[in-house]
Amino acid sequence: MFELKKHGTTVRTEVIAGLTTFAAMAYILMVNPGMFANLDGVSFDAVYIATALSAVIGTVLIGLLANLPLAQASGMGLNAFFVYTVCFGFGFSYANALVFVLVDGLVFILLTVTGLRKLIFDAIPAAVKTAIPAGIGLFIALLGAKNCGLIVANDAKNCLSFGDLASPSVIVAAIGFLILMVIKARNVPGGMILAIVLTTIVGIPFGVTHAPEQIFSLPAGIGKQFMNIDFLGALNFAYIPFLIALFVPDFFSTFGTVLGVGAKAGYLDKDGNLPGIDKCFKVDAISTSLGALFGMPSMTTYLESSAGVEAGGKTGLTVIFTSIFFGISLFLAPLALVIPSAATGPVLIFIGINMLSAMKNIDYSDITEYIPAFLCVTFTIFANNIANGICVALPAYLVMKIATGKIKKIDPVMYVLV
Repeated sequence: MFELKKHGTTVRTEVIAGLTTFAAMAYILMVNPGMFANLDGVSFDAVYIATALSAVIGTVLIGLLANLPLAQASGMGLNAFFVYTVCFGFGFSYANALVFVLVDGLVFILLTVTGLRKLIFDAIPAAVKTAIPAGIGLFIALLGAKNCGLIVANDAKNCLSFGDLASPSVIVAAIGFLILMVIKARNVPGGMILAIVLTTIVGIPFGVTHAPEQIFSLPAGIGKQFMNIDFLGALNFAYIPFLIALFVPDFFSTFGTVLGVGAKAGYLDKDGNLPGIDKCFKVDAISTSLGALFGMPSMTTYLESSAGVEAGGKTGLTVIFTSIFFGISLFLAPLALVIPSAATGPVLIFIGINMLSAMKNIDYSDITEYIPAFLCVTFTIFANNIANGICVALPAYLVMKIATGKIKKIDPVMYVLV
């Protein structure tokens, strides 16, 4: 079913890759509930279960329907926007705001079924598509550095800077990176997950890794959170901007992540396209709609999927195992939360570095190609979002092609998209 021989992989490799992806994503089981527990009427335990269940459903769907090693879960960036901007900032109730997410998913389904989503994807220039994996690579590296405390926000200088380099978390992350370098240099099988395990163990004497009080725990119920959507309270045309604010980042983030991980897995064709990407779009749209029913904001393909690809994952079987581990985490919550960000941070940094190789395919003799590519990469980092990088690159590409008289190279859909 998964065509393992065709893709040059084995069940053992897919298991290790699936576990690696889960280990890299396990932090969402702690971070996501922590954000949502601040909302009225929302409990930490209920969100923990909803986060795990929605990840299982979305990841199983993409594994079975698209046969790609892409894991799905509720997006952290969109979750933060949902909680701190939509709910706290603008005063929407949790049940009101979930209507936006549900409509977001239904619009995605409509665009996917009609083929408009793929039409838009095909219109994106090859130079920008090529730059997206590199931009994502830097974003992943930054994510790993921030998670372990190596890089922090400096409010005084309004920029990013080094964190406390003497902190236990940073020291453990540095040791973990050295462990990973040795493992990769020696081509040790299952190197990613081994590095995460060893770094987690190293974190014990530093106080970064905390032993669980218990190993097993029964899942809590999601109770009133399931189908807690207030349709009538959100029926107001004045709320359309908030819907668009959720829609646009999710729309382009999925583009970027699928392309980035697809490039890492070697699935892109010569034009930078991913064959069968429409299946990914369908799963993403369905998952977002289903996630809203569980009380989860927009579901999205996770950048951390690249950790599993780096570990050798090639097919949907990788994320089927990832979903199994998320399912097990419902009963092993204390154990799943043991893995510190200091153990996964080095892995993300290493993956990000490797993804920069995509920039070698840019045509640096043509300014109308390399400038939009450069903008895509840099603004992904500067604006802290994959979607922002794409949204800056596309207008630049259009203007530069028109200015140099290369109008015939512009896909007509680009005019509408920009």
